[in-house]
Amino acid sequence: MRIIDFRFRPNTPETLTGIANSPMFKGLCELINFPTMQPQSLAEVVEDLNRYNVVKAVITGRDCETTYGAKSNNQSVLDFVSKYPDKFIGFAGVDPHKGMRAVYDLNTAVREHGMRGAAIDPYLAQIYVNDAKYYPTYAKCCELDIPLIITTGPATLVPKAIIDHVAPRYIDIVARDFPELKIVVSHGGYPWVNEMINVAQRNANVYLDLSEYEHSPLSDAYLQAANTMISDKILYASAHPFVDFKKALSIYEKLPLRDDVREKVMYGNAARLLNLPEYSSGQSQPNEVERIIVETVLKELAKQGVFAR
Repeated sequence: MRIIDFRFRPNTPETLTGIANSPMFKGLCELINFPTMQPQSLAEVVEDLNRYNVVKAVITGRDCETTYGAKSNNQSVLDFVSKYPDKFIGFAGVDPHKGMRAVYDLNTAVREHGMRGAAIDPYLAQIYVNDAKYYPTYAKCCELDIPLIITTGPATLVPKAIIDHVAPRYIDIVARDFPELKIVVSHGGYPWVNEMINVAQRNANVYLDLSEYEHSPLSDAYLQAANTMISDKILYASAHPFVDFKKALSIYEKLPLRDDVREKVMYGNAARLLNLPEYSSGQSQPNEVERIIVETVLKELAKQGVFAR
């Protein structure tokens, strides 16, 4: 099965060092003894992704310079994408406190540098997801027709972070105000599991990934909903390197998902959301099928001596 990872961070030495030394995640890194995986070159990372049939991986930028003094890493994301454009899809991180400059930068990142989405961290911005400061960014995402990833989750040991800033009930307001905005809720809105399920179900434009919380308390409800209510709304994401993507894949292999739902979660839903027609299903596209048939026939004719290739 082909796989699209909707939240991936290459475990290069620079990435691991940057996260370990960040002012936001230092406490969390100490708590989980981060990093637990060995650093790899980018070429080695891509080789591993290919080995596990991960055909596309979304890498998100982050900009929380105003609140934590951590400058944007969007250039690093662009560097990854430029080196492996067929593998990586970049989303630009946005700092809402930078006002229209953030909107102009997002426009440039998409129109001139090939970024394919935006990413925000309301608990790092220390404002609610439906704060007016975010609305120009939401409007720009609608104009550019790009998805927006909203990071949620408990923000464990992150200084000054308040998890209520990303509660699903506020995401519901954003989805209502911007029905054209394609919203991906990273980390599943945990710990508000049931509330997040209902927000995704009632809003056509809301999707979620469950990364890092697939086996947390109450997570059985996510899986029940995936098999019943919101099979078209859940995306696979590893959130690597906090969780090694190979470990994440092994977790998903064991999740009690119906076969048709598993294909949607691992591949189909993301392909549709990213507008990737060449990956719109797990099967070869008609043009590819025709090419394979023609090549097979020509090879067989050559074997029979009808003509030389």
